[in-house]
Amino acid sequence: MKELEQNYARTFLSASGAAVMRHLRKITIERTVGPNATDAELRGIEAQRALVHQIESLIERGK
Repeated sequence: MKELEQNYARTFLSASGAAVMRHLRKITIERTVGPNATDAELRGIEAQRALVHQIESLIERGK
């Protein structure tokens, strides 16, 4: 698993990778949904946020 974590770090700590991570955070973690959001919308956005958090975790462990 350490090799995979290092691959994530190498990929996302480059200038291009960091730009991609900023974009992913903006469209997932920093995204807000209104009070009219459906259950399906909320579940979908939470799944996306969980994936971005997983990627961030792998990057941190790979440093």
